[in-house]
Amino acid sequence: MTFSICVRESYEDDEGDEQFRFGVAVTTRLPAVGVPCPHVNEHGAVATQSLTNVELGSRGVEYLADGLGIEDALQALLNADDGSADRQLHGVSRDGAFTFSGDGCSGWYGHTEGENYTVAGNLLAGEAVIERTADHYADHRDDGDPLAKRLIDALGAGQAAGGDKREDLTVQSAAVRVADTGDDERPYYDDLRVDASEDPIVDLRETYRLAKRGYEDALERYAEDASEEDRGGE
Repeated sequence: MTFSICVRESYEDDEGDEQFRFGVAVTTRLPAVGVPCPHVNEHGAVATQSLTNVELGSRGVEYLADGLGIEDALQALLNADDGSADRQLHGVSRDGAFTFSGDGCSGWYGHTEGENYTVAGNLLAGEAVIERTADHYADHRDDGDPLAKRLIDALGAGQAAGGDKREDLTVQSAAVRVADTGDDERPYYDDLRVDASEDPIVDLRETYRLAKRGYEDALERYAEDASEEDRGGE
């Protein structure tokens, strides 16, 4: 019912220190996928789907914050889950990646892993969905756009390849979440959801555009106000 992508990117800040950004984006032919499926913090990104067990994601990123390796953390959670055969779980941490698709997943399902990213899906039109999602991210990772935008665009590539096969379910949703160790405050556009739409990726892309513009307008306004206050105190 879902396909998603998890990403890790590292970079150097202005002081030469290594920083990380993590992101996850997901879409499905059901409402409110952004509630149970995507999980992210400053230590990793995890997507839990198929017959979703939210704890696999929420506890997974907590374990990463506690210092566990992602393979140990997520495999331990699956081992303790009686319904693991029906789960799909994948993600990235600062130093690893993990992918799992249980034998009980429905329709076409599968996953792939590339350099610092994972993609997985189930009940899809076919393998091309996750391949196109992965390829689009890999081909555009150095474009210079914010990670949230590139993740949304990667979902769009997967959707164009057929996406979720259940065309009779018209109410769909999509979400994107990003965490960045180099940002003191998370920008508004790094945590967005479209909970009910007939074209959620298009709507998520527009929501991102407006949220980014609104964030930048607010920063400019606050900077102008601060400048006026400074001048008034001279």
